[in-house]
Amino acid sequence: MSFDRSIKIAPSILAADFANFGAECAAIEAQGADWVHVDVMDGHFVPNITFGPATCAAIRPHIKGVMDVHLMIAPVDPYIEAFAKAGADVITAHIEADPHIHRTLQAIRGAGAKAGVALNPATPASAVSELLNNVDLVCVMTVNPGFGGQKFIDMTAKIRSLREMIGDRPIHIEIDGGVDPVTAPMVANAGADVLVAGSAVFRGGSVSNPAPYGENIRAIREAAAGTYV
Repeated sequence: MSFDRSIKIAPSILAADFANFGAECAAIEAQGADWVHVDVMDGHFVPNITFGPATCAAIRPHIKGVMDVHLMIAPVDPYIEAFAKAGADVITAHIEADPHIHRTLQAIRGAGAKAGVALNPATPASAVSELLNNVDLVCVMTVNPGFGGQKFIDMTAKIRSLREMIGDRPIHIEIDGGVDPVTAPMVANAGADVLVAGSAVFRGGSVSNPAPYGENIRAIREAAAGTYV
């Protein structure tokens, strides 16, 4: 993974066809996705249960680019090695899930993955001020985590604060929740560069009809760049 601040679209497979994950991952990449985002939920830290390391290992051969694994679980540390071995390029843990987040981030990097830290909507940007030398990505939740398809919560002030705090460090700012062509320019203008989108990407398409995936991805990317009409 090389670092750059160009806009990257990371479709969340939470909105994909669960019976056809491999083909869905290949389809979204073929239609222009930059990363593939995997939302891991445990029914404990968040009120939903989704995927584990076995799912990540199963879809990894179908993903040519970055597999971005977002752990909405607690505890995190016992599962880091398994997700790294499953092929995760980025592993993101929630700051709210672990009282020893430095240790968690060190373990993620030690396992060979890029380390991300996620902030729930109510968690201020200042919570990561002592972590910026230990992370490769900060994920700003713009919904309360647990379910796809929720309404966007405006976190642009938090994103701007993070952008200022990060300065020239090679750290991505990722946005997760309610991203579409309307909200994409808001977060991109505030300083975000990785946009996670679920229903806004998968809406209207399928493995047998993937063209809408490409249209949706282009619409979000162009909106973030200010060129969408």
